[in-house]
Amino acid sequence: MLYPAPLSRGSKVAITAFSSGVPAALHPRLDVVLNDLRIRGFEVLEGKCLRENTKHVSARIEERASELMQFLCDESIDAILAPWGGEMAMDLLPMLDWARLQNVKPKWILGFSDISTILTAVFSKLGWATCHGTNLMQLSLNQTDALTSKVFDFLSLAEGSGFKQVNASFYEAQYADYSKDPKAAFNLTEPVKWKVLNKDIKEEGLVTFSGRLSGGCLDIHMMLYGSEFFNPLARDNEPFILYFENAELSPTQYFRALQGLKLQGAFENASGILIGRNAVLDNDADPVSGTEALTMALGDLPIPVVYDVDIGHLAPNLTLVNGALAEVELTQTQGSITQTLI
Repeated sequence: MLYPAPLSRGSKVAITAFSSGVPAALHPRLDVVLNDLRIRGFEVLEGKCLRENTKHVSARIEERASELMQFLCDESIDAILAPWGGEMAMDLLPMLDWARLQNVKPKWILGFSDISTILTAVFSKLGWATCHGTNLMQLSLNQTDALTSKVFDFLSLAEGSGFKQVNASFYEAQYADYSKDPKAAFNLTEPVKWKVLNKDIKEEGLVTFSGRLSGGCLDIHMMLYGSEFFNPLARDNEPFILYFENAELSPTQYFRALQGLKLQGAFENASGILIGRNAVLDNDADPVSGTEALTMALGDLPIPVVYDVDIGHLAPNLTLVNGALAEVELTQTQGSITQTLI
């Protein structure tokens, strides 16, 4: 694994929206989080592909690809953040000069949703550790929950270091409206409990497993798996932990996505699977619930499948480093994950 240098005061952080940009109504929120980065001590470089959003993207594909390449190749830049995800990051994958990127300094890239498209591609193609975690637009200084407030603490750790996170106490069921309140924090109202899907494993009590982390938004990764842009098996056949979260898939689509990965052998070398909270809520019009779809696809696996984990579109988010060696532990009262940057 190639770990980027730890972030510290004075580190240069570049901001570019390689997927969806930020419309004018949300510029006040963007200004809040950019200023908070400066208060944290970072030098902020704002890209040109950022403050517009047309047809799901911040700019034409050529402009987005060029700016991302520019930032990736700039040796003075230590981290690259996008404001949030979107829909179209996949269109950049064939546009990036991967051969050139083999020779540049690794940089932290952080976020979730469509950002995970780039995170996984960079991890798979270049061997860089990348960071699935809270999006920039959620990283205001007034967000004080234990998971979100420590993101930059984790990214300041040196290679060889480790850190432990435990499950959140509560999660957000209703998104904040940043257009009405640019300084809004999460509304954490719903109790959190990580659960084990597999009946046989569930009855054993304490659940533990370890491996190298890899994953992201299922809506995207179900299509990338097996390509050069998402291949966790390329890591010397070490045991790995896959993690996924569902953003928009209906229960039947959710089932087909997971079942398709299973049929392709995606889980054959996995020591366990983490499934984030399902952002698609159950409704009476659909005869299959999200948990039923998950059970139909993965309930017969002989490895632990832990679901309702703090991953994805229902904040807060764990900080998960793709490529880090992780150990997951689930007791009757608490879930935890310990990551070592080796």
